Amino acid sequence: MLLIVPTDAPFVLDPVDDVEVLAYDPNDDLTDAHLAADAAVVWGFASPIITQLLGAPRLRWIQTLTAGPDPVLAAGFPASVQVTTGRGFHDETVAEHALALALAGLRQLPECLEAQADRRWADELTGFRPLFDGVTLTSLIGAQVTVWGFGSIGQTIAARFAAMGATVTGVARSAGERGGFAVRATAEVDDLLPQTDVLVLVLPKSPETDNVLDARRLALLPSYAWVINVGRGNAIDEPALAAALHDGSLGGAGLDVFKAEPLPADSPLWSAPHVIITPHNAGGRPLHTKEFITDNLHRLLNGDQLRNLAPR
Repeated sequence: MLLIVPTDAPFVLDPVDDVEVLAYDPNDDLTDAHLAADAAVVWGFASPIITQLLGAPRLRWIQTLTAGPDPVLAAGFPASVQVTTGRGFHDETVAEHALALALAGLRQLPECLEAQADRRWADELTGFRPLFDGVTLTSLIGAQVTVWGFGSIGQTIAARFAAMGATVTGVARSAGERGGFAVRATAEVDDLLPQTDVLVLVLPKSPETDNVLDARRLALLPSYAWVINVGRGNAIDEPALAAALHDGSLGGAGLDVFKAEPLPADSPLWSAPHVIITPHNAGGRPLHTKEFITDNLHRLLNGDQLRNLAPR
């Protein structure tokens, strides 16, 4: 069996009986030798590599290194090609990034950096004050955090925020308890938002999640609330978010994903107050890949069900 992997893959597989591993440059075209592959590891972002793999007649399995396999599923591979996702590969790094965005915003690090650039001691940020004065949220201690999208990444995020002293509630399609956290159904989210201090979005891209955080729902959040998005950019009505930030009806936002990437230079989000923008770099450092892919290789060779199969 021939498995092809990108040259920049963050792992080196140990030898597996009856498996030949051939590297490919993700920035170059696949060769005929690559197109003889039975299996392929891809990053999972939209790429000419994915389209070229449609011409691989022996292909049986594609493993994405991203948690969301949207471009692969949209490419039109036949049902005989199994697609498995990187679910779990990015839990820890994305959770770390979500927490960093929230803490940077609440602890007013951008304001400190602005003062530092001016060589000015920011007296307005010093002195004794309560954890929350009813106007500006400055700490996660005692904060009510809602994590909308409560899969493996969402649950890891919940644990990180809880460790900071926050009370965390998850939102998913169905209510219940996951990972030790109370989970409310999506249908109940409007009831939850008025009590939310920090809203963390970890939603996948789908028609159902388009603009779920629109002007109406933004207005349900307290005026001091922060929005953090480390899921997919389609989930937020960006003009509505920019308007809420500019008019002061929202405390701030930490954004790692956007509808159009790179974020266009004329986006009003660039100039909105209390916004931290990162260039979709919350993930990009997949963990535990070697062990997972080796296990799935053995499963494929033995005819067993693969892990993290994407629904087709």
